[in-house]
Amino acid sequence: MTRPISYDECNCFALRQAARHVTQIYERHLGEVGLTAAQFTILAKLARTPNLPMVDLADAMVMERTTLVRAMKPLQRDGLVVAESAEHDGRTFLFSLTEKGETTFDQAAIAWRAAQDEFEEKFGHARAKALRSELFGITG
Repeated sequence: MTRPISYDECNCFALRQAARHVTQIYERHLGEVGLTAAQFTILAKLARTPNLPMVDLADAMVMERTTLVRAMKPLQRDGLVVAESAEHDGRTFLFSLTEKGETTFDQAAIAWRAAQDEFEEKFGHARAKALRSELFGITG
């Protein structure tokens, strides 16, 4: 007989629970500018790296392409992101922020900073930095 699962020993449960809690902080702040936390991270990546092919964006976001396509639709619909065919290959789409997307990202960055500050005030700056390092170590 298998022994019962103890959730206080489950890494996946702990990570998902913490992720939901932290995401709620960011969503509350980013919601003021009409973005979700996932949308903000996409805009942030495109702000740093314009003309990014879908495959590279999906890899950077650690997302399946189909999931990313669903996430991109509202950003494109709202005129924040544009997809243009690559010159060398018409099947490859390059994603960039529009002017409206850049303005929205600038506003969202202020909301993000407020969320970041709230989290670090509750959790501690040094602990937050160490936590980021550990978490990026998992995916890096």
